[in-house]
Amino acid sequence: MHPYRRNTAIVTLGLTAALTCAGCDRAGDDTDVRRAALSFLEAAQRHDGAAACAALAPKARSGLESGGDECAKEIVGRGLRTGAVTGVQVWGERAQVRLAGDTVFLARFPGGWKVTAAACESRPKGPYDCQVEA
Repeated sequence: MHPYRRNTAIVTLGLTAALTCAGCDRAGDDTDVRRAALSFLEAAQRHDGAAACAALAPKARSGLESGGDECAKEIVGRGLRTGAVTGVQVWGERAQVRLAGDTVFLARFPGGWKVTAAACESRPKGPYDCQVEA
């Protein structure tokens, strides 16, 4: 075998293995992200403010407490609801879960995925408009 072809074959095999492995990790991330978003929304919907707040990133949680109310009281008053998941996207340490009528953003923390923004609606120009955000 010509040295150039042998090196090309080795590089091709290495890239194929790397892409396959990256795809495997992403599938796990999709499931974990979906689970974290749904768990947060379901807790808020059943008025379990403590569980919903535990699913929030620290800045999002403190953003709800800025008005003097506790996070648990504030989050259940937002009228958050769950729905069918229509899409999940993961970009390294950040993610987005689109649901029927809602969008949730998450970030990966040492303890798992946490919600950074929720009850988000896209706007024609500019960032999403979110009821809960960091």
